[in-house]
Amino acid sequence: MAVDHYENFPVASLLLPRKLRSAVRDIYRYARTADDIADEGDAPARERLAALAEYRRALDLIGGSADPALLPHPHIFLPLRATIERHGLPLAPLRDLLSAFEQDVVKHRYDDDTELLDYCRRSADPVGRLLLHLYERRDAANLVCADAICTGLQLTNFWQDVALDWHKGRVYLPRDKRERHGVQEAWLDRCARAGRLLADGSDAAAGAAWNALMREQVEQARRLLRSGLPLTRRLPWRAGLELRLVIQGGLLILERLEQLNYDVFERRPVLRSIDWPRMALRALFK
Repeated sequence: MAVDHYENFPVASLLLPRKLRSAVRDIYRYARTADDIADEGDAPARERLAALAEYRRALDLIGGSADPALLPHPHIFLPLRATIERHGLPLAPLRDLLSAFEQDVVKHRYDDDTELLDYCRRSADPVGRLLLHLYERRDAANLVCADAICTGLQLTNFWQDVALDWHKGRVYLPRDKRERHGVQEAWLDRCARAGRLLADGSDAAAGAAWNALMREQVEQARRLLRSGLPLTRRLPWRAGLELRLVIQGGLLILERLEQLNYDVFERRPVLRSIDWPRMALRALFK
C-alpha cells in the first residue's frame, strides 16, 4: 500500500464492496488524470491551467442539465456523471480537488501551516469526504476523522518526498518552521545534489536543525493519523479494515523516516511486501 498522492484510493480492492468499486474507479480516474495534468510532463503553466479549466467546465456541465455530448473527455466525465447521479455525490469536493491541482501549477512554497493545511483541505480531504458519501456515513464526527486521516496521509507523503519535490522545484515544509529551526534552502539544495543528508563537519548544525524540523513534522502527521482512528470502528467492517491498513501504512512510513534519521535525500522510505503482515496485525489488534 503505497502512501502516495492518490495511491491511497482503495481502487478495486478486494475489501471494497463490489457495488462501490466502479464509483471509486470513476472518482479516481478523474483525480488521477487531473493531477497528472498539473504534475507530469513539461508543458508550460498556461497550458496546464487551460487543460484544468476544461475539467472545471466539465464539472459545471455535470452540475447542470447540459447535453452529455457536450462533455469534454467523455471517457472520464460520462462515467463520473453517472456515478454522481447514482450516489448523490456533491460536486464541491471534486471542485476542491481541482483547485488544489491548479494551485500546484503556480504555487511552490508555503509560508506556514495555515497555507499548507488549506492546501491539504482541498488536495486530500475531498477523497475521504467522497468515500464517506459512498458509504453513507457522512456525519460531522466522521468528517472530522476523515479529514484528519487524509491530511495526515498527505503530510506523510510530503515528508517522504522532500527530495523528489525539491527536484520539481517544490518545498512543502512551511517557511516559518524552516526559519525557526534554521534550515536553509541552500543547504537543502546541497543535500539534494549530494544525494545524502549533509550532517557532519561544518554541516553538523544544519543536520541537527533538519532532524529537529523533521521530528516536528513527523509527529504532526502521526497525531493526525491516530486522531482519525475512531472512524475505522464506525464504518462497515471491510471498509474499516481497509482504512486501518491505510493508516498503518502511513504510520509505518513515518517510522521509516525516523529509522533513516530523516535522510530522504539518500533513500525514499517506502513500504514493501514484507510489511503487509505487520500492517495487518496492527490493523487487526491496534
